[in-house]
Amino acid sequence: MAGAILNRNVFLKQLNEESYWDLIVVGGGATGLGIAVDSASRGYKTLLLEQADFAKGTSSRSTKLVHGGVRYLAQGNIRLVYDALRERGILQKNAAHLVKRQSFIIPCYSWLEKTKYLIGLKLYDWLAGRFSFGKSRFLNKKEILQKLPSLNAKNLVGGVEYYDGQFDDARLTINLAQTAAEQGAVLLNYFKVTGLLKENSRTSGVKALDAETKKEYTLQAKVVINATGVFVDDLLQMDKPGRRPLVRPSQGVHLVVDKSFLHSSSAMMIPKTADGRVLFAVPWHNHVLLGTTDTPLDKHSLEPEALQKEIRFILDTVKQYLSQPPEEGDVLSVFAGLRPLAAPQKATSSTKEISRDHKLLVSESGLITITGGKWTTYRKMAEETVDKAIEVGALHKVSCVTKNIRIHGCSDASTKNDLSVYGTDQNGIADLINQSPFLAKKLVEDLPYTEAEVIWAIRTEMARNVEDVLARRLRLLFLDAKAALAAAPRVGELLATELHYTESWRRAQVEEFTKLAHQYLLHSDRQVADEKPAEERLKKSA
Repeated sequence: MAGAILNRNVFLKQLNEESYWDLIVVGGGATGLGIAVDSASRGYKTLLLEQADFAKGTSSRSTKLVHGGVRYLAQGNIRLVYDALRERGILQKNAAHLVKRQSFIIPCYSWLEKTKYLIGLKLYDWLAGRFSFGKSRFLNKKEILQKLPSLNAKNLVGGVEYYDGQFDDARLTINLAQTAAEQGAVLLNYFKVTGLLKENSRTSGVKALDAETKKEYTLQAKVVINATGVFVDDLLQMDKPGRRPLVRPSQGVHLVVDKSFLHSSSAMMIPKTADGRVLFAVPWHNHVLLGTTDTPLDKHSLEPEALQKEIRFILDTVKQYLSQPPEEGDVLSVFAGLRPLAAPQKATSSTKEISRDHKLLVSESGLITITGGKWTTYRKMAEETVDKAIEVGALHKVSCVTKNIRIHGCSDASTKNDLSVYGTDQNGIADLINQSPFLAKKLVEDLPYTEAEVIWAIRTEMARNVEDVLARRLRLLFLDAKAALAAAPRVGELLATELHYTESWRRAQVEEFTKLAHQYLLHSDRQVADEKPAEERLKKSA
């Protein structure tokens, strides 16, 4: 238990006591945390710094799939699919509490489609080899309507069923942070790198600012790794001002609706939409996730906003496939995430022309940058990055062991309940409730989240504010933005008590979260939410 606790004060103490690190990893998403796990498990002194919260960016905003990438197979990127399918199998073994086998169904409205997709998916099965999640197969019209009763049956000839993985991205990110801590890494959120240290033109560490205490740090290291996703160019500019951008962000938008619109435990995959993109409808935390879009952008931000045309595209596409499709008023939450795709050498507006694979490069100064890739391959990306760090930093060579490291919380228990995503940690939450029965109280009616989970997030998972709790430790903001608004005042109270903050801090937190949550509501819902002052409205709805 002790090794699993993420404690900011303990990490700050270790930071002040350590004068020199083997590796400093900048970026607390899947890639950065994967590198921290890999590095620390090889015995290297490892420090990870994240400017916001773990998984604040892309790593909490995915389509929640652990997959090889059927669309990449269609594009002929066999190597990427092969590697991802093997990593999918490793991840299911090492994070069995989170990575689940999921049935996916492709509805087909012509016999040619049905044959083409099955042939492609049989290749997908073959590439998976011993890591297969299950064999793909034909479904006739009757079978597909039994599995997807809400499907539009007009002109339907049948479909193809295949199997892939589904997970909770932010929860796995937190578990990776806990695993890195267990291996000896020091990890700090809300710790922004403001500059690079140089010695004889070589990168020798970073300057950083603790956003909470406003204290500045000068931190020395043998190797600095830039794993900041869509923000990699910010650090590269610190290294070499004026250099050509390495990445171009692509925005993906997801809508969350009630589970009744799909009314199935199977997911639906639409392999070709009006503009050639793939779209999914995936059961997730007793809701349905619809997405994603793929819109190239010229700028990045920590909190990207969905474009109205992206929302409309998803709803219009789904309308073609469901007999009773959701409308805008049925959307419980909308969220956007940015993918760090390798920038093209020529101008293009199509993300199909931008590399999906990861890029690993070493600057003249010795700064290592890793970007691109996908959630499923984070472990392999980390292994390659640490191997490169050993070479660049002249570190004592130690082989990678992460294929056989179980991620914190991993449990093979098949029993499903509201706390299953915590894996072995659900026992700790149960103990909290046994000690203080009032903590069993739900934050909002009709949703399973309890006050005990908030306390657990603060004490053991380094949640520092209302957003950390409701967006990434619990997934309430991503599932139902109005419900998250209702829960915010009580979460603020629990945080203020646990972290010894003032009432004014709590009120400011609620107001700040209210502004953020409005971005997860569609425009009509935002107008309703704005009718009353936030604190008054939230108190009444809590």
